[in-house]
Amino acid sequence: MKNIIIVIALTFFCYADEKYNDEFTQDFDSEFTNNNGEIFDPLSGYNRLMTNFNDKVFINVLNPLAKGYANVVPQTARIGIDNFFDNIMFPIRLINNLLQLKFQNSAEETGRFIINTIWGLAGFMDVAKSELGWEAHKEDFGQTLGFYGIGDGFHVVLPLLGPSNLRDIVGLGADSYVSVLSTTGSSDLNYKIPNTQLEEIGIKTYNVVNTTSLKQGQYESLKKDALDLYPFLRDIYTQTRKKQIEE
Repeated sequence: MKNIIIVIALTFFCYADEKYNDEFTQDFDSEFTNNNGEIFDPLSGYNRLMTNFNDKVFINVLNPLAKGYANVVPQTARIGIDNFFDNIMFPIRLINNLLQLKFQNSAEETGRFIINTIWGLAGFMDVAKSELGWEAHKEDFGQTLGFYGIGDGFHVVLPLLGPSNLRDIVGLGADSYVSVLSTTGSSDLNYKIPNTQLEEIGIKTYNVVNTTSLKQGQYESLKKDALDLYPFLRDIYTQTRKKQIEE
């Protein structure tokens, strides 16, 4: 639990065997999903408060910081930096594609990483996409659990990270063990970039600010269509994750 809490904070400041036990899966789904298909949301009171908190942090802190950063750093450089971070997150995508038996995607992910690292100037240029048309196959452990039939569990809004659920929180903790941007995991994993949690906070903070600077206005455009922000974001997240798992 400590590691999961650390990962949640750091991200802002910033196998399954093919035969799962069907009875367990059905029991899990029946416990956490209503019969009429509605999202199981026993923490709705807390979730509303956390949604409001996250909204204020984004509007009053992260968004102004990203706008100021965008005024200083050219867009071309920011796109290159975003490509670099996307490239070094290759281990998470590779492992989860393999766990989901998506071998073609795994091969393309490996090819993308090699090509972009060598010919794309350490990943600052996405040569694999621009020259070969190889798109990234983004998979995480939450999707892997869903792929094998594990239900969402109850909905949770994480501090600063936003909408999630019980399954995806477990996935977040698992992915942190292989992420190059996390200090979580075995010390034998020498590809980890940060040596301390303070370095991890700094790197992830910069990544979040850079990514946000490339998506200015998107959240505001989404938000203006919401009559009630919390269930609006909750339902969007749930449907998006469902689609990602089904693909």
